[in-house]
Amino acid sequence: MEQPVDVVEQPVDTEEELGYGTLEAPWWVVLLEGIIAIIVGLFLLYSPASTTFFLIQVLGIFWLAGGIISLLGAFMFPENRAFKLISGILGIIAGIVILMYPVISPFVVLTLFIIFIGVWAVVNGAMKLFWGFKGGGWGMGILGVLSIILGLLLLTNILVGTLFLPWIFGFFLIIGGIGAVIGGLKMRT
Repeated sequence: MEQPVDVVEQPVDTEEELGYGTLEAPWWVVLLEGIIAIIVGLFLLYSPASTTFFLIQVLGIFWLAGGIISLLGAFMFPENRAFKLISGILGIIAGIVILMYPVISPFVVLTLFIIFIGVWAVVNGAMKLFWGFKGGGWGMGILGVLSIILGLLLLTNILVGTLFLPWIFGFFLIIGGIGAVIGGLKMRT
């Protein structure tokens, strides 16, 4: 005769128990973020120089405040103390430099950002090109070549990239803002 088998139920980890829950924001927050993104995007398209100047100064204030908070956190909470100290000191230095040199700082920040984007595009393009040769297909290879070309163009024409970056950001902020407004309105209904 067969003995009945006792079934022991095991708990199943859900996404929320693992810390992978969805980010839920009120509909009006998403709508407000969309409206602000559209306004900032329009300002970047209409008056790129003064808007970029203003945004870089706000960035300097945030870096300075974030650096101070990170430095205080390093002394109050012992975990990751070295990382907090380094990021705090760098944030304070970057914030002070941006606020002390308001005329030069937008060019320096945008130039460093263009260099970062150029290097990232070349590395990303090389990986896509490699994947294209390893069986990823012609599309992946073509995207890799185009990404490498874009990266090299940015790295060889940093000034042009720096001058056009505010307009590119403005365009993407408007498109993203429209998407956020639509998403916020859909969340409301």
